[in-house]
Amino acid sequence: MKKILWILALFGIGCSNKQGAPVIHVSMMNNRQSVQITGLDNVMMQEISRDSAGGAWQSLLPVYRMPADTDLKNYQPVQPGKYQVKDNAVIFMPDTPFIAHETYFVRYYKFDAGNKINDFITGHNSPGSLHYSDLTFK
Repeated sequence: MKKILWILALFGIGCSNKQGAPVIHVSMMNNRQSVQITGLDNVMMQEISRDSAGGAWQSLLPVYRMPADTDLKNYQPVQPGKYQVKDNAVIFMPDTPFIAHETYFVRYYKFDAGNKINDFITGHNSPGSLHYSDLTFK
């Protein structure tokens, strides 16, 4: 009986589909006039780029200016601009040029992270919380 349980447990572990989180890279381009964001899932990029209003990119990858007091970075206004999908990258072109020697950051929201029941039980997630990564660039 124990052998059957071990075999079922190993089979269950072996068949689990665990995908790693995407590695997102941010870099300046076009003489510091735009930002290139790479590492996103191609299928997701194509689906979001079909949105003609363009607001989806700003909700997934907003760009902010880093304040002097980093404790206040959650209260910064979004940098206005346009998003464009080119090859395997998202290009952000701000309405006003980036200021030299200032630090900016892209907040990448991971909407699918921590949504499993086990994450709520183990305390890795709480209802209403959002998972994100801040990627800085100068």
